[in-house]
Amino acid sequence: MPEEINVLSLGHITKLYPGVVALDDVSMSFRAGEVHAIVGENGAGKSTFIKAITGAIQPEKGSITVQHNSYSAMTPALARHHGIECIYQEFNLIDTLSAAENICYGERYGKLVNQKTMNKVAQDVFDQFGIDINPRALVRNLTSAQMQIIEIAKAVTKSARILILDEPTAPLTVTETNILFNIIAQMKGYGATVIYISHRLDEIFRIADRVSVLRDGKYITTMDVAATNRQELIRLMVGRELSDQYPRRGTSPGEVALELRNLTGNGVKNISLKARRGEVLGVAGLVGAGRSEIMKVAYGAERRQWGQVLVNGKPVNIQSPRQALAGGIGLIPEDRKREGCFLMESVRWNITYNVIKKISRFGIVDTKKENEISAEYSSRMRIKTPSLSQKVLNLSGGNQQKVVIAKALAARTEIMIFDEPTRGIDVGAKHEIYELMNELCAENKAIVMVTSDMEELLGMSDRIVVFAEHEMAGELERGEFSQEAVLELASGRGMDICPD
Repeated sequence: MPEEINVLSLGHITKLYPGVVALDDVSMSFRAGEVHAIVGENGAGKSTFIKAITGAIQPEKGSITVQHNSYSAMTPALARHHGIECIYQEFNLIDTLSAAENICYGERYGKLVNQKTMNKVAQDVFDQFGIDINPRALVRNLTSAQMQIIEIAKAVTKSARILILDEPTAPLTVTETNILFNIIAQMKGYGATVIYISHRLDEIFRIADRVSVLRDGKYITTMDVAATNRQELIRLMVGRELSDQYPRRGTSPGEVALELRNLTGNGVKNISLKARRGEVLGVAGLVGAGRSEIMKVAYGAERRQWGQVLVNGKPVNIQSPRQALAGGIGLIPEDRKREGCFLMESVRWNITYNVIKKISRFGIVDTKKENEISAEYSSRMRIKTPSLSQKVLNLSGGNQQKVVIAKALAARTEIMIFDEPTRGIDVGAKHEIYELMNELCAENKAIVMVTSDMEELLGMSDRIVVFAEHEMAGELERGEFSQEAVLELASGRGMDICPD
């Protein structure tokens, strides 16, 4: 790898938003043929920084130098001209077009471009990287993981010289993550620069050459990955030591609070499990195994075909989320932006959404109670916001997640279903959510935690149930926990021990 060839440099970049300094005099350089990771807590300025590179935002001051050309600000067209491509957390695909049409969108291949040409272009890049996707498949029929691969393939076909990946593995399985890392290695071999943003520190140590740290909008340092370790990175990111990645829990499991008996619906069948008060029940399985789907059935967000949901030993007929909340069940959904919160509404409005009828009389909201409740749970969740009137859209991903949790807590739920509770949030916010789970267990609540993060699953669970191919594959007690045991069941090889 060339040692000192900087293909991209940003100098003294400053970006202001109302009440917030998103970037404060940040300077950073990137070399040809390297994987350069950027890490930091939510709200550290990572997203704003990459938007400055792509021209999505215009900084108040600073300069951007790419391939010896200096600019006071980039534009999307200028970034594209210089071979800068970015894959954001939110996909930029047209779901009514095919995979091939999305990959080739905006490109010309000779005078005429037909479906056959586009299919061949897409198939060639799929074959190059060992990707099994039909180029003719409509994007709306693909999984989130496949959409992520389409985004990456689209950037590859545009001959990106600087590729920015923002939390790229969040929707990917282990196999798909390995495909992504293979693509990154090949691009690095071609001399391209890969800027890699991720909260998964194990990925940083696996693929990155250098890592830069942002904290509270400020540049902290850049280091060779080989010269640092996980604990040092965490300390630099959060500005303090985190004593235990997975804080210890002093509670013991109590009575069964939630039971599913042969619950069937939303493509999943015959799911039986029990969640006890004072424990965290981990739910594992490969992407598409049916974990989130059955939780939505239990919560009343999807139709139940047959089977039972029992709360405190009594069958309940939950047909809507409102009935679930009334019965003491809360759900923090996998997709916080689409299903968890109202982005264009305020923090106050979101937190009190589930209890607004309880604090209203004759259709008029008691604003004093509304302010008290929102302030109480905002404080408890340590939501970083200039005010409770701030739109949730303007908060970092971690703080948006805290708003979703606060909304469920404000409804006084006794059973909390956390679906991918820490996806896309930083280590500091993760630690706070883990501590909250322990607090809820100490309050005798039951926690069901659906997660694709193996370390989180093994570190936070008291018991683990594993799904495979839309069915229960087995259950593990803490003494049986291991990554191998979970994957054995998740792959379907343990289906013969599925409980009755």
